[in-house]
Order: sequence, then C-alpha cells, then structure tokens
Amino acid sequence: MLLAIDTATGTVGAALHDGDRVLAEHVAHDVRRHAELLAPAVADVLAQVGAGPADLTAVVCGVGPGPFTGLRVGVVTALVLARTQDLDAPQGICSLDALAHQVVDRHQGELLVATDARRKEVYWARYRLEDGWARRVEGPGVARAQDLPETLRRLPTLGRGPELYPEALPNPLADGPVDLSPGALADLAAALRRNAHPDAGSALLPPVPLYLRRPDAVAMAGS
Repeated sequence: MLLAIDTATGTVGAALHDGDRVLAEHVAHDVRRHAELLAPAVADVLAQVGAGPADLTAVVCGVGPGPFTGLRVGVVTALVLARTQDLDAPQGICSLDALAHQVVDRHQGELLVATDARRKEVYWARYRLEDGWARRVEGPGVARAQDLPETLRRLPTLGRGPELYPEALPNPLADGPVDLSPGALADLAAALRRNAHPDAGSALLPPVPLYLRRPDAVAMAGS
C-alpha cells in the first residue's frame, strides 16, 4: 500500500497504489493552503479503501520544483508518516516527471512541461516519450517562458505555462493536464520501485525539496 503525496504546485493531493493500480485519489486546488489541505487528503484516500496509516508499506512525495512553503509541507508530512509508521524513509520524485508520465499512453515524441513558478517564470523540463515512459532529457530549470530557447517553446507543452504565457508557449498539448495528478505520481513511483525501466529519465530521489531558487527570506548578518 503505497501512499503518494504532492504539494509542488497549486494542487494538493494524495493517492494510494497497491503496486498494480491506483486505488484512491484526492485532489484539492489552493495555492496557499497546502498545510491545511494535505492531512485531510491523506485521511480521505485511506478512508476510501477502508485503511489506516498502519496499512501503509511505503511513502513517496513529489519534491518539486515548486514554492518553498508548499514543498516543505509535502516533504515533512512524508517524513513524519514514514517515521511514525516505522517505514523506510520516503522516496522523492521530480513532480515534472510525474506530470509528463500522465500522458505516456497517448503521446509519443518530445514535449515540454512548464508549470507556474510565479515571479513571471516557469519551472520547465523537456521529455521524450516512448514505449510508455517519459524520459527527461533536459532540465529541470526555472526561467521566464519567453527566455527559453525557441526549440523548447515550440514543443507541445503540459502544465499551466501555456495558460499563463500563451505568446511564449503557443502549443499546449491538446487535452493535456495542467496540474499534477497524485495518482500519476503514485503510478510512476510504483513502476520505478519495480525497476520496470531503470534507464528512464525519471528517478527515485531522496526526500529533499528541489527548489531551484534561493529563498527570499535570509538570516540577518550576525544573527
């Protein structure tokens, strides 16, 4: 019983996976209430299948890139759950990898994932989709959408980037998701844990937030 949680974007979510399929999923949309919404999301997916925290066998979390507060909430929650249930340390997954994974069954070739990084920027990564896997071939990075090379900006694009910056990212993938599904994160994690494709660009990571930026708040000199 694998629990996946992600707080890397404005979507706060949790999902349960039994190794073969997604059993339950809960998604809420709020860019500022990650801490308030994540615990109820975890409780809801457990309740959907009549399980409790003691039934969990593994925890994974999206590690971004994303905003500081949101990422900390998800990673700390994963660490606490794993520790209190005497599980192995949670494993992390690049949230952009999981977003690309959502379309592997209906898209082939290259695409760009571009999510909202605020400050008029996007978090981005380039992928090659083939044989049911999304292999990351460039990124992740953070930049203004219009500053990305034209070869990237012209690719079919997932995420909220094309919605926010349509002139710079003019090719949103038709019917493509704009936010990460925690079920996709769980499914990718389960596949990677099975070593189903060890050469895939996606990889299991330590549970460490992938910020890509320095924090706005810094300690005062001499403090």
